[in-house]
Amino acid sequence: MYESGAPSRAALTPENYLFAEGAVADGLSAVVVTPRRKDVLLIDGSMFLKPEDGDLVRIEGRLSKAPSFWIRHVEIVRSYRRIAGVRMPVAVEAVASIRLAGTATFRMTYEYETVNGWRVGAPEPRLARAEL
Repeated sequence: MYESGAPSRAALTPENYLFAEGAVADGLSAVVVTPRRKDVLLIDGSMFLKPEDGDLVRIEGRLSKAPSFWIRHVEIVRSYRRIAGVRMPVAVEAVASIRLAGTATFRMTYEYETVNGWRVGAPEPRLARAEL
């Protein structure tokens, strides 16, 4: 993705999005983000900011383009938090409608050992346990 230029194609910039004022939700200021083009990396939805400093807390919405014929209507929530003074992703949640299979959900959380050389934690590997 990096070599293909994908990170810049997904950035929250005026080249990729139109921005409009949204409503306040959960004590956060909302900004409506509308993609300038259909792309599987762009979200049609809202970003939520702390009103006191404008720090990004969450982005949520629908992918502006379905990733494939089989996967339709993907709803995404990306959560962020400052760690060692740097805004870092801490969770990604997705719910997708899959043709012939129904709904699928995905959740991933991030834990960090270091950020910019600063030790910030000691994440432990977690193994998924099968329900018996």
